[in-house]
Amino acid sequence: MTNVELAGFLRAARDRVRPEDVGLPALGRRRTSGLRRQEVADLAAVSIDWYIRLEQGRVGTPGSAVLDGVAAALRLTPAEREHLHLIARGEAPPPEAAAEPVGGSLLAILDGMPLLPAYVMDFRFDVLARNGAAAALFGEGFGRGTRRNIVRLLFLDDEARAAQLDWENFAQETVGSVRANLARHRDDPGLLDMISKVRAASPEFAAWWDDQRVRSRTRGTKRYRHESAGDLTLSYDKLTAGSDQFLFVLTPADEPSERALRTLVSARARSLAS
Repeated sequence: MTNVELAGFLRAARDRVRPEDVGLPALGRRRTSGLRRQEVADLAAVSIDWYIRLEQGRVGTPGSAVLDGVAAALRLTPAEREHLHLIARGEAPPPEAAAEPVGGSLLAILDGMPLLPAYVMDFRFDVLARNGAAAALFGEGFGRGTRRNIVRLLFLDDEARAAQLDWENFAQETVGSVRANLARHRDDPGLLDMISKVRAASPEFAAWWDDQRVRSRTRGTKRYRHESAGDLTLSYDKLTAGSDQFLFVLTPADEPSERALRTLVSARARSLAS
């Protein structure tokens, strides 16, 4: 039996999204001002045949996770996402899991490392807390607002990208870690939305995502360029700090980098005290 309401809703939603809204070039002749079905399928990480059947209301009861992928691709509002689930599955979507608060002991560990940049992030790569040394190295805005998500920063922020001197290696590792996290949190709307938006806006992310590699590196070395301190070589360790939280710590790999970090931390302390 065809789900007429679902078919009409998806076609209308697709027509409202312009290619430039999702980072696609608006080139060539289009029969619609919105997205093509192939483009929605690519953004939602589903096959074109499956999406066509979905838009025709002929797929039975689709899974919650794939519906969230479609919702993210079509830039649906929370109310529209809920409506999609109701008309497609007959039930409301699972609520988005709220970020777990960072425990007091973990915050004490962050503050107890005044010379080592450190931050806590969750499985969505959102920064939940960071210490003063991290702010000194990455800027006061790090971990807040538009600079809260590590993946968005790495792929969509030109300044943050330029500062990573080994950007390609680090970015590929990050994509692999995102895929590993998705396997454990397939129904999380926030994670699905982040993946969809970064994939649409970054050709590199899209290409590495499609190669299906999974990586989960917990330590390594990276080179970072600071606008005033110059180039630093830093070792990093990612430590499990809870079921879905991770402590990311940076340590200087050589004496020049250690001196540069001390200078940055001292300069921030003087600025806050003045």
